[in-house]
Amino acid sequence: MSYARIVALTSLAMIAFAGNSLLCRVALKHTSIDAASFTTIRLISGAVMLWLVARMSRGTHTGKGNWLSAFALFAYAAGFSFAYVSLPAATGALLLFGAVQATMIGHGIWVGEPLLRLQLVGLVLALGGLVGLLLPGVSAPPLLGSLLMLSAGVAWGVYSLRGKGAGDPTRVTAGNFLRAVPIAAALSILMHDGASLDSAGFWYAVSSGALASGIGYAIWYTALPALKATNAATVQLSVPVIAALGGIVFLGESVTLRLVLASVVILGGIALVILEKQNATGTQQVVPADTASQRD
Repeated sequence: MSYARIVALTSLAMIAFAGNSLLCRVALKHTSIDAASFTTIRLISGAVMLWLVARMSRGTHTGKGNWLSAFALFAYAAGFSFAYVSLPAATGALLLFGAVQATMIGHGIWVGEPLLRLQLVGLVLALGGLVGLLLPGVSAPPLLGSLLMLSAGVAWGVYSLRGKGAGDPTRVTAGNFLRAVPIAAALSILMHDGASLDSAGFWYAVSSGALASGIGYAIWYTALPALKATNAATVQLSVPVIAALGGIVFLGESVTLRLVLASVVILGGIALVILEKQNATGTQQVVPADTASQRD
């Protein structure tokens, strides 16, 4: 694969992952669709697109997903949607990314992976940035939305851990999306009193599932084997930044000094953990911020 193609595919994947935040936020802010309906439509359209991609894929043809991973996927998707009822796109993407990476780093510590001094500094910085972002104040994000997004990030971290080595990533992702659909549908039924839907909201949800999720994952899985592990891990630091720029340009969102400082501290801390681990071991687990699988 040529260098130009690698750069193009990787850039498209990062834009797609950031696009999920933008699509969800604009749908829940500017249309009448409710969060439960958005979640269900996103998962259905994602399952259909991923099934089509898997059918045309030349992958290993192994792996089909499982119900525990599907529930983690649903928990992520639902928390993500309900959080964006109140959160700006940039803040939500940053909280999600931070929670995913914190979950993965925490799991590594739990299973006995050594934490170098600079990694510890990076972890403290990242966690301090999250705390600083959430401290009460005029520019603090809504607490409920923040907690929902942090929960979504933890769920995605668990989902990513469970997806490691489970088989062809596209097929595994498709299987998990398919299994998550009835769980999301049950939530929509339970919340039918507050259900609301219009054509614009419907198509935003379809775009989030089929394009930003389904096609986004397919592009990422195509580019991933050609990327060095460190490059694949660090390039994902761009996702919250892209979401922030998209929120400014397309949604008219403002960026506060608190968000800028928190972003620098959180992303810088995570980068320090990733790069120091790479320097120490020569390998780095790839954990997409909004993807469903990673390399061994």
